[in-house]
Amino acid sequence: MLGTAPAMAAHAEGSYSTMLDEINNSGASGEVWIDVEGTTATVTLNATGLAAEFDGAPYPHVQHIHIGAQGVCPSPDADTNGDGIISTTEGGPSYGEIGTTLSVGDADKSPAGGLDLAAAPAGDTISYEETFELDQATQDALAGGTAVVVVHGLDPATQPEAGTSESDLVPELPLAATSPALCGALAMAPAGGVDTGVEQGTDGTAMTVTALGGLLAVGTVAGVVMLRRRAITND
Repeated sequence: MLGTAPAMAAHAEGSYSTMLDEINNSGASGEVWIDVEGTTATVTLNATGLAAEFDGAPYPHVQHIHIGAQGVCPSPDADTNGDGIISTTEGGPSYGEIGTTLSVGDADKSPAGGLDLAAAPAGDTISYEETFELDQATQDALAGGTAVVVVHGLDPATQPEAGTSESDLVPELPLAATSPALCGALAMAPAGGVDTGVEQGTDGTAMTVTALGGLLAVGTVAGVVMLRRRAITND
């Protein structure tokens, strides 16, 4: 009797897009396009209205493609402790763990790079375009309709509770620093319906990143140190 052939990996080739909607009353907005050819992805993300500064330095906004859960953005009901802020861990059941880190340049784009603050876009406006090899798990999530883009980082000035409470992931930082600000569930665009060129969406919108506690544990101390150094340098 012949053995059963292994299942074919999901094929993610094509174009995907989403509008990034605010979470936690961040006041931000954005759009993201992902064009996949073979195993290579070109990601374009434009965002505006994000928190501008943290400790006197440009505010780093980590951003990721999340996978492995419901493939949706969290609703207000996700705030299970009732503090008025949907934390990263509270949003996790909706959007899942990190599949790909949307870092700048040659920085680590795996889940292990999820808290590399030095490689995150910074400031109130993001204009991001990177081309890189996409791992199989993220390809599968795109093809299966369960990939979600999240951008992190709230403004403590407009979110007092998030500014005074400790982060659920990194106690050295305020809750605002790691909580999601933007979220969008990715969907395949009709053929010819999306141009992923950087010239599109230059008025931009925002994208938010979220990370699960276990994944953010990697590099947490280094990330905090880099943020403090950046603040000192800019003073």
